[in-house]
Formats: sequence, structure tokens, C-alpha cells
Amino acid sequence: MKFETINPATETILEHFQQSKDDQINEIMEKCHHAHLEWRLIYLYTRAKYFKKLSDIIQKRKNELAQMITEEMGKPIAQSLAEIEKCAQMCEYYAHNGPQFLDDELVKTEAEKSFVTYQPLGIILGIMPWNFPFWQVLRFAVPAIMAGNSVILKHAPNVCRSALTLEKLFNEADFPEGLFKTVFVDIPRIPSLIEHPYIQGVSLTGSEKAGRSVGELAGKNLKRAVLELGGSDPYVIFHDADLELAVETCVTSRLVNCGQSCISAKRFIVDQTIAEEFEELFAEKMKMKTMGDPSGNVHLGPMARKDLRDNLHNQVQQSIDKGAKLLTGGEVPDIKGYYYPPTVLANVHPGMNVWDEETFGPVAAISRFSTELEAIRLALDTPYGLGAALFSRDIERVEKIAKYKIMSGNVFINDYVKSDPRLPFGGVKASGFGRELSYFGIREFVNIKTIFIK
Repeated sequence: MKFETINPATETILEHFQQSKDDQINEIMEKCHHAHLEWRLIYLYTRAKYFKKLSDIIQKRKNELAQMITEEMGKPIAQSLAEIEKCAQMCEYYAHNGPQFLDDELVKTEAEKSFVTYQPLGIILGIMPWNFPFWQVLRFAVPAIMAGNSVILKHAPNVCRSALTLEKLFNEADFPEGLFKTVFVDIPRIPSLIEHPYIQGVSLTGSEKAGRSVGELAGKNLKRAVLELGGSDPYVIFHDADLELAVETCVTSRLVNCGQSCISAKRFIVDQTIAEEFEELFAEKMKMKTMGDPSGNVHLGPMARKDLRDNLHNQVQQSIDKGAKLLTGGEVPDIKGYYYPPTVLANVHPGMNVWDEETFGPVAAISRFSTELEAIRLALDTPYGLGAALFSRDIERVEKIAKYKIMSGNVFINDYVKSDPRLPFGGVKASGFGRELSYFGIREFVNIKTIFIK
């Protein structure tokens, strides 16, 4: 079986890639294991220098790497550049902070000396998605490797070029040979990877369905797991919100990466006293966003695959059939490429597809509320718990709502949800468990070891 890289803007096949054979995977496992044994003995502050070099290389090659992202999965070139620059910044962040995050911690007890030390586990398997083909990988791999582990990447099959390039970047930065390796396997072969005795942990970013399968396999084999899964993020706009700021922020969040992000704004819950004005402004702003060739100056390119575009359109049509009101978009354009226009649905309520399911594309679902209690109830009416945003001028009030009443891994006030190397990132409920980034992320795949000396 071969994997194909298809340019979603032109529907042309860019390249074919062969699946990894069993003997190749075994060889990679051996190399990665021995690289870990070497790497784990290297002084933390020496490890950090490798990540500074990696950051510099990524920054130097950002235009080339961004173009690769745009060709493989259709992201507008400006957003691809932003992704690459964010990767470079994250590498530099861990180069500067990683050693401190992993320093031994003295604990005062009756012992002559007692302390906690953080030791690596071994090979960490990364099962990664296509929507942020560099950022998602480095977000888990950099802290894991900084902690002394090695990494094997199983990337999405439509971004094989990005997968191989990531491996080459680590080699170019002079990391030990085999410390970061890529394998090409289809879904049925993933269990054998997780079950391999050299694999000590699994990091997955993907769907809820994939998370349940990987979580079950990891648990069965007593392997650590971090699962960053889907989201149906609610954005609650209260009556006293800065409406212009709220609309602009909500539109921006909904259209990042053509809406193909787990933390894109999905459901917009608006106070009924301002709902009509919000809907009018929101639809108008969405209409103004340009769609087209992602290598040019556009706001959104094509969706990554035809099946994703078709599924999204079905969600929209089924919701309209159930009473949702189409304000703009909602039609598949008769052009080459997997394009779908910015789409706004009003009069949305629970029971409709665009409310109950994650919409992974440029579709906004607007609902109304009359009381704070109703707004919170609607916000929590989802199996997911990845991100949420609240808009109001009464910061003290919404801060309490964010802290005590919203069940979510991330809550942003008067801004859209985003990941940041300085802050932990992850979800609850069907959005998964575990955390990436900051010092929480670097401690996910370590042995937290107690040393007691008397």
C-alpha cells in the first residue's frame, strides 16, 4: 500500500510514499532505543544547545518549510509561515527553560537528603494529525526529547513530506542519529507499534475515536499516554461585550486554518438582546474573507481532503433541514480544489448536527440565550472540553465564570483560544487527558523518581 500526497488546491498528486516494512520498523526501533540510551546521559544544559540550533535552522528555512505545508494540506501561506515561526520560538523556549523544568527538587524530610528527580522513559511514539503538520509534532517531540527520551513519529498519510523533513531537521541540528525517526504505517498497524517493548509512551493528537482506541491500547500495555482530541469550543458573547472586538475575534478563530483546528471557535452563544446585531455583523465579516489559492494573499484555502469537505457540507445541509437558518455560504463551489466557503448558521440549537458534532471546517453555528445560567448550560452542552472563550467588559464576573463554571482545559476572555509554549495545553472529557507545553508538558513522559538518603 502507498500513501499519496495530494495538493488540495489543485487535486494533483505530488508524490507517493511506500509503507514501512516490518524489518525497517524493527531497525528503526533499535536505532531509536540506542539513541535514547546515549542521549539520556547528556547534561541538560548541553541538550538545550541542540534545541537552540534547531530553532535557528527552522527560522532560516521558514519560507521553504511554509511552502511545503501549503502544498501538502492547503493552509494559506501567511498562516504556514506563522506556524513555522511558532515552532522556532517553541524550540528556543525549551532551550532556555527546559533544564530548569527538569532540575532536581529538594524536599525537606527527616532524611539527610531527599529529592525528586525527573528521568526519561525511552521511546515515545507520536501519532500526529495533518492540520498543523510541523507544530503538532514539535509540540510533543521537543519537550519529550529535551527530557531525555527519543521519538518515533507516525504522521498523517497526507503530509509525508513534512514528516520526512522533520526528521531531516533534527539530523541537520546534529542530534544523535536515530533520536527522531519517522515510520509510514496505516491504521491497522498502529497497535503493533504501541505494543512494541521499546515504546514507553504515546502522544496522540486526533479524533475522539482514535483517542479511545489508542488510550485502550496504551492502558492495556501499561504505557503512558497523552491524548489531545476533538473540540466543539463555545464562545459566549454577553450583552456588555465589545461587539466589534467579539465579532472580529470570533471570525478570526473560526477561519484559522480554514476552520480545521480542534480549538477553533465552533459554537457561538449570544445574548438575545444583541444577537441580531451580532449575527448581521458576523455574517458580513465572513462574507468579506477571501478564499482561493493558498499560495497567495487569501484568508482561507481549500480543506485538506475531499472527504472532509463532503462531510462538513452534509453537516450543514442536515442542520438546515432541522431548522437552522443559513446566513451565508453553505454551497460547494464549482471549482477545482476542496474548497468550502465561510458559512454561518443561525437559529442553531441542540439536536442539530453543527451543534452536536465537531465541525472541522469554516462553519459557524449561532445560538441565543436569555440568562447567564442558560448560557453556561449551552456552553457545557457538549461531550468535549478543550477550549472556550467569554466576551464581556465585566472582567471580574467572567473570570469567576471561567474559573468555576466552565469545564474546559483552556478558557480565554476577550480573545480566541490558542496554544502557547508558556502555558499548559490540553482538555477534559472527550477532549482527552494529559498536558502539552510549559513545564507540565515536559513532565508527562518522565519517571518522577524519589531519592531518599539517610
